[in-house]
Amino acid sequence: MSASDGSLKSAQFRRERESTWRELETLVDQVEGTGLKSLSAAELNRLPVLYRGAVSSLSVARAISLDKGLLDYLTALAGRAYLCVYGAKRPVAEAVIDFFRWRFPDVVRRQALFVAVALGILLLGVLTGFHLTRADPERYYSFVGDEMAQGRSPASSTEELREILYHGESGSKLTLFASFLFTHNARIGLLCFALGFAAGLPVPFLLFSNGLTLGALAALYHARGLGFEFWAWVLPHGVTELLAIVLCAAGGLAVGASLVFPGRHARLHNLALRGREAGLLAAGAVALFFCAALIEGFFRQMVQNLPVRAAVAGLSLLLWTGYFLFVGRREHGARRPD
Repeated sequence: MSASDGSLKSAQFRRERESTWRELETLVDQVEGTGLKSLSAAELNRLPVLYRGAVSSLSVARAISLDKGLLDYLTALAGRAYLCVYGAKRPVAEAVIDFFRWRFPDVVRRQALFVAVALGILLLGVLTGFHLTRADPERYYSFVGDEMAQGRSPASSTEELREILYHGESGSKLTLFASFLFTHNARIGLLCFALGFAAGLPVPFLLFSNGLTLGALAALYHARGLGFEFWAWVLPHGVTELLAIVLCAAGGLAVGASLVFPGRHARLHNLALRGREAGLLAAGAVALFFCAALIEGFFRQMVQNLPVRAAVAGLSLLLWTGYFLFVGRREHGARRPD
């Protein structure tokens, strides 16, 4: 190969890949200047992808004997990026704080479309189950399984239904039901995330079915004049628990969308990119399930006052809304890519 042929091949090689090298160089400069904390969640996910691309380019450049200047540039860039990707790790406590301080709310905002779709499907299920059961109480048996019903049905007396919502002779039944409800919702949430790898198709069905069950239960209590009492019992921990289900489902939908609509990337590559953000949603949802369990385990036992229960439910909704809308936005919003 002549020197002119080598120069042409080197120029073409650089032209095809230089944009990704420059992107990696920009991120490396940023990390070296202000640390990993300065990167957004998307940039942190992009860094190792670009690093592997640079290493691959370096390997090809060596194999086809491109010019020394290009080889030196790629060697230096890959070495600097290696230190950013595999350098000293942060303490676990710092990483956890960082996750909840900005990575988790940031990824929820980035996946807001999937979160909204998942929430809409769940609420549609609740409304459908409520209205269908109100119109025909016999539909309750189709929407609420025996395990979930725990003996409650349209045949139950009003006093029996009321007793389940308060401590007393049915206190042990309430504890068992609350434990089952948490386990059921956590299983549904994580299953929604896992089924994203089946192109996300089962996720809407699971969400809608879960909403049907909740709506049917609400209709049963509403028909006996206990609608407020029911929601006051469910929502103090239910706001957090249902939000966790929605986030898991949003992660599953995001994974499914990456498989069905890969865009300009190959499906596996797109799955790797979207899968990281979906994984962050699921990790945060697990923490929400834990918070819901703490609220359900302690608050329900200690507080029987309905206005207090309703106030806690409202405060939970305001807290999570404010957290996901505003936390971390000031620090990383300016650098978040489109």
